[in-house]
Amino acid sequence: MATKITPRSEDYSRWYTDIVQQADLADYAPVKGCMVIKPYGYALWENVKSGLDRRFKATGHVNAYFPLFIPLSFIQKEARHVEGFSPELAIVTVGGGKELEEPLAVRPTSETVIGHMYAKWIQSYRDLPLLINQWANVVRWEMRTRLFLRTTEFLWQEGHTAHATAQEAQEETMRMLDVYTEFAVEDAAIPVIPGRKSESEKFAGAVNSYTIEAMMGDCKALQAGTSHFLGQNFAQAFDIKFLDENNDLQYTWTTSWGVSTRMVGAIVMVHGDDQGLVLPPKLAPTQVVVVPIWKNEDQRVRVLETVARVEAALHEDVRVHVDDRDEYSPGWKFNEWEMRGVPLRVEVGPRDVEQGQAVLARRDVPGRKGKGKVSVPLDELAERVQHMLSTIQTDLYRRALDFRQAHTYDPQDYAEFEEAVSEGFAYSWWCGDADCEAHIKEDTKATVRCIPLEQQSDKGKCIHCGGEATERAIFGRAY
Repeated sequence: MATKITPRSEDYSRWYTDIVQQADLADYAPVKGCMVIKPYGYALWENVKSGLDRRFKATGHVNAYFPLFIPLSFIQKEARHVEGFSPELAIVTVGGGKELEEPLAVRPTSETVIGHMYAKWIQSYRDLPLLINQWANVVRWEMRTRLFLRTTEFLWQEGHTAHATAQEAQEETMRMLDVYTEFAVEDAAIPVIPGRKSESEKFAGAVNSYTIEAMMGDCKALQAGTSHFLGQNFAQAFDIKFLDENNDLQYTWTTSWGVSTRMVGAIVMVHGDDQGLVLPPKLAPTQVVVVPIWKNEDQRVRVLETVARVEAALHEDVRVHVDDRDEYSPGWKFNEWEMRGVPLRVEVGPRDVEQGQAVLARRDVPGRKGKGKVSVPLDELAERVQHMLSTIQTDLYRRALDFRQAHTYDPQDYAEFEEAVSEGFAYSWWCGDADCEAHIKEDTKATVRCIPLEQQSDKGKCIHCGGEATERAIFGRAY
């Protein structure tokens, strides 16, 4: 199956699309720019959802659902919001065979409709904070699309919260950025840089936007999650007010934050290789696949008896699948499960039965011909599998971090900067001026991915204009 994948070194974009399709994650829909998420891809997304949803609920958030259709007048209430989203809106003008009195926008994001509802629900400081998340689909009419990374319709979660004070809302904004960072590192094994977006890159209608930025396998950046401090912009637009403890009427302070199915694309591009997917164990739909090997019926019976013991020893603690299909050879199965990125393979053949053992093969170990394989006594199998899955999770993160560090540069002049952003990230002083940012983008196609939260205390010279700078930014070309 790996022969169907274009090598990364030959055509990275084609490699990515080949993996998404050949590993059965998704396919193209009949509507241009849309995708069908296949069962294996959706199982991966469900594990992403589970890892995030558990963290949301642990921080006091609850799930709800809001309508897909939003009155166009709602979108237009917040001036920067409508300016930011107008080019991407899908508008419904006819319903039930009749022209609608007011056009409806197909949800690009839900700040407006949720703001409308919050204005009805919030009356007193006792109603705050209001911490709601929804899992939903959204539509943004994209011109250039790519499976998972940028599609006209995609799945995501969007959190929307309302608070009594600016400080509480800011704390919420940063708390959720921390949640995203923890998920990316601990579950997806993706090193990310948390930081603030520049004015030109922030969310339409936000006071400040924060992001986690990740480096993909081709050294481009991917915005993997965002958290926005909205101030009172949407509260004023939708009249979200409350009576405070002194019985004075105040506008609420709001936030919004989201992660989408592009996280699946990030997992593919950070960890995948020329044989297919490489999935972090915490998110893999199948963590362990057991492949029995036999040549005749007598061997088959004895091998499958041992395989049953293996499955019984593992199924309570790991997501295990036994591939006992007769119609495919062991080699074909090995290739298929490598393509699908299953972290660990357990092989059981006649010799293993005789010796009371099984063979473990790690998916993440580069190369073939026995690399990453180890024989394990059956009575130690459960413990060794758990330890190996934990090791794979850690090794994937370290490998991705090493890759990012190797492709992050500290250029000393603009010529070095131009070279740096063509090969990865440039970590450079920036004066914060929008004109400098625009010129850099025009010159190099690189943008300010984020201004990292962790900053040095000293000052420097802007990499573009030479003016005084108090912050460094991560510049890079992005998806």
